[in-house]
Amino acid sequence: MKNEQSEFSANQLKIDLAKEAERIGGFLREGVFKQLRRKGIVVGLSGGIDSSCVAALAVHALGPERVIGIFMPESDSSDDSLRLGQLLAKKLGIRTFKEDISGILKGADCYRRRDEAIKAVVPEYHAGYKSKLGLSSLDSSEFRISYVVVEDPAGKQAKVRLTADAFLALVAATNFKQRTRKMMEYYYADRFLYAVAGTPNRLEYDQGFFVKNGDGSADIKPIAHLYKSQVYAMAGFLGVPDEILKRPPTTDTYSLAQSQEEFYFSLPYDKMDLCLYGKDHQLPAATVAVAMGLTEAQVERVYRDIDAKRAVARYLHMEPLLVEAIGEGRPRS
Repeated sequence: MKNEQSEFSANQLKIDLAKEAERIGGFLREGVFKQLRRKGIVVGLSGGIDSSCVAALAVHALGPERVIGIFMPESDSSDDSLRLGQLLAKKLGIRTFKEDISGILKGADCYRRRDEAIKAVVPEYHAGYKSKLGLSSLDSSEFRISYVVVEDPAGKQAKVRLTADAFLALVAATNFKQRTRKMMEYYYADRFLYAVAGTPNRLEYDQGFFVKNGDGSADIKPIAHLYKSQVYAMAGFLGVPDEILKRPPTTDTYSLAQSQEEFYFSLPYDKMDLCLYGKDHQLPAATVAVAMGLTEAQVERVYRDIDAKRAVARYLHMEPLLVEAIGEGRPRS
């Protein structure tokens, strides 16, 4: 432990990419063909690094003819999401389908429910506005405070603190998007007898940055053990286009551009990776702070934030509760 503390740096997260790609490839072949007994893999493509890496790993393991990419834009999606997803699919040579889910979301009143939640704290808000959800910075207070940023048609922005009820209503409404996309992925999985691949990396999986029965639902999750930094490295190794590699991580959920940092995480992903590594390896906050150029107090607050998010994530990871165990000899779903 002493040696690990003294040499702690970003090098801790470096891996043998060729060896890891082969290990994940074997896992995918065994999981899809033998355990799940499916013919291939379906991946929802967002133009982001995680889905791009998963698609590239699937092609590396199974071949392009056994991978299907699904584009699922909606009214608030960035144009770059579809364009970059198509760029990746062309590079990989996989079959794709495009499903605009705006109509489904309108039918479920997703947008109306979202607008009503925002109007609870911004009464003048209307369809001509843009918006996004955010959290206060880790340095601003001991507790993270949720707020909504709204932009009127003239481009003027305002930042308003959300009440607990408005926050829950806003999140519940926007969660329709992830659940609708997953429903569409399973349509294609059922249609072609394929398995659905999940795209959370270790940081997202550990910290609960996913929607239960939405983007958290999948048959197989090939990068849930990889830190976000490792996902970027693996994607580069597998030939994911540079434009995707250089794209900052986004949620692509709200009409205003939004980083994952301002929406959920305490720090940029590279620093969060190191804090999570330090936390998992029981490294003192002071050791991690020196390597990252932060103060010991800042890292201690990140450690507490990690614990708090893990507590919330327990519910997201839980299987349905049963009165009694049924078929104990069966593999867990």
